[in-house]
Amino acid sequence: MIDFHSHLDLYPNALQLLSEVAKRNIFTLVVTTSPRAWQATSRLFDSYDNIKVALGMHPEMVERKTNEIEMLVSSISKAKFIGEVGLDGSQSFRESLLLQESVLNKVLAECERQGGRIISIHSRGASSRVLDLLEKYPLAGKPILHWFSGTIQEIRRAVAIGCWFSVGPSMMLGKKGRDLIREMPIDKILPETDGPFVTRENAPLMPWEAFNIVLGLEDLWGMKPDKVRANLQRNFQTILKAG
Repeated sequence: MIDFHSHLDLYPNALQLLSEVAKRNIFTLVVTTSPRAWQATSRLFDSYDNIKVALGMHPEMVERKTNEIEMLVSSISKAKFIGEVGLDGSQSFRESLLLQESVLNKVLAECERQGGRIISIHSRGASSRVLDLLEKYPLAGKPILHWFSGTIQEIRRAVAIGCWFSVGPSMMLGKKGRDLIREMPIDKILPETDGPFVTRENAPLMPWEAFNIVLGLEDLWGMKPDKVRANLQRNFQTILKAG
């Protein structure tokens, strides 16, 4: 099992879950919402080789965490994985969009300066603006658009500039999500949960449930489940080597 976008540190029982996640998953990428959270979580999760903690500043947190922006940028040299970063143009966070753009610009510029990073990116309500910045920094690394919800035209643009995509079970539930997944190259898709924010039957989706996307991909790709799993594992190995 692989979960390439989890907020494992924010589960109510995170410390109790750690050993179970490490046992069930071959890899879990824990994205963080601020540089200080990255520091603390990295210390707590350090003993698990197959659980990696990404340095992030969630766009929803940018306005509240302006005092950590410098720390975010200066820490990129010490982090292999970056996330969750990006833009959120939804109604609740639109007023901070210019500040969000400034932060993402600095992050991508520093990633490029450091030789590239694997970057998990939030783009809700701002897909086009995220793509503008990714085009500005083509050597920033391997951008993974987490739970992409833009248009078909935007996803084609993302594919053209080499983006990857992390897809969770919830994305399979609606027609729009399935239509977007059909546009994604099958060699650029990774599983995610976005737990604990994504729930199933009123319970947080667990990191080992990211592979629930297999059933949906089986239908979309016209493949048997074992072939879908093998493809996802191959994608995972590819991006780790590339990063």
